[in-house]
Amino acid sequence: MKTKDLTTMAILTALAMALGWVERMIPLELLIPLPGVKLGLANTVTLFALYRLNWPAALLILTARCLLGALFSGNVTALAFSLCGGVLSLAAMAAAKRCRGLSVWGVSVLGAAAHNCGQILTAMLLMHSRAILGYLPYLLLIGTACGCATAAAASGVLRALRSGAAG
Repeated sequence: MKTKDLTTMAILTALAMALGWVERMIPLELLIPLPGVKLGLANTVTLFALYRLNWPAALLILTARCLLGALFSGNVTALAFSLCGGVLSLAAMAAAKRCRGLSVWGVSVLGAAAHNCGQILTAMLLMHSRAILGYLPYLLLIGTACGCATAAAASGVLRALRSGAAG
């Protein structure tokens, strides 16, 4: 691995962690009274890394972000949810990215849906209950909107980099 790639991945990991921290400051539960709903700002970095770097690099960034986030917060349960949702999301996005005609928007929304499914599966395993499945339609609806927001951010940055406007 080249030093430039490693540095880029470290910067993207730090950015994802910072976005996750900022996201925790947004009182989203006031607008959407469902537990655990987040905008997924850090997922913008994963989507960007998938398009700008490659899926192994995106996986390393995602894993480092989840592990460091759990370490700093001391919340091992959150690690299970973020890592399971994130890995399933990245796998879905990497597969969807290979589909011709599917834009970053479609890839992002599929990733958000996969993330929600991964979190529901994790909750089912931890709670030993299928009752949590009733929560999935609400998460998928909100996840679609959040996936669009993630796509808007990532596609804007990718477009700016392609046109040379960012440096």
